[in-house]
Amino acid sequence: ESLITKKIDIAVHSLKDMASEEIPTLNIAAYIERNDPRDVFVSFKHSSLKELKDGIMGSSSRRRDLQLKLINKDVLVKNIRGNIDTRIQKLKDGLYDGIVIALAGIKTLKLEENIRYIFSAEEMLPAVGQGIIAAQCRKNDTNIINLLEKINNEKTKQCATAERSLLKTLGGDCDTAVGGLATIQENELTLSAQLFSDNGEQDYTFKTKGRREDGEDIGAMAGTMLLKKAGNSFKKK
Repeated sequence: ESLITKKIDIAVHSLKDMASEEIPTLNIAAYIERNDPRDVFVSFKHSSLKELKDGIMGSSSRRRDLQLKLINKDVLVKNIRGNIDTRIQKLKDGLYDGIVIALAGIKTLKLEENIRYIFSAEEMLPAVGQGIIAAQCRKNDTNIINLLEKINNEKTKQCATAERSLLKTLGGDCDTAVGGLATIQENELTLSAQLFSDNGEQDYTFKTKGRREDGEDIGAMAGTMLLKKAGNSFKKK
């Protein structure tokens, strides 16, 4: 639920935590230039995830849980909660052998010295919207919309549009085991997508390209293709 009320003109969100279906009366009027969308491995015992044998990994994302298993089937993934500082403290206390979190959050808090490994997007496809901050306001608030347009990053907006269209087509939310990342070079937008089956035993991937202005159509096509590949192994919510 949005924080916007009669007393608040603008709400700022991490895009990956926003539902793909917007509240009808609200509008995302600006996308801040994207931070690094990749995930990172943090540990005080190991330099890489592949070193862990029966180690305990902390994760708060089912997407990451299943992606971790594809990289190292021997790890045991346990749920971890709290802000980044809290998670790192739990790691220091020996409750976990390692954790996986978003690089954007680590960089924002200037905690890069704790990083042991940065996963490439090919190894661990990020969550839809990861690394993007969105500014939301009321649809009829023209003055605020005009103000926010001045800080909008068009490239980030186009990538976000493609990724959110993918998620919407899948009928997913922030808890769905799906990864999606759009990148732009010149006038071409490339969208990479990954969907896990409901039981987590299969994963399906799809990659497509198109004009950067056609992000919504590109995302919808990618979502449709993933649903076709998954068949009955994935049920839309």
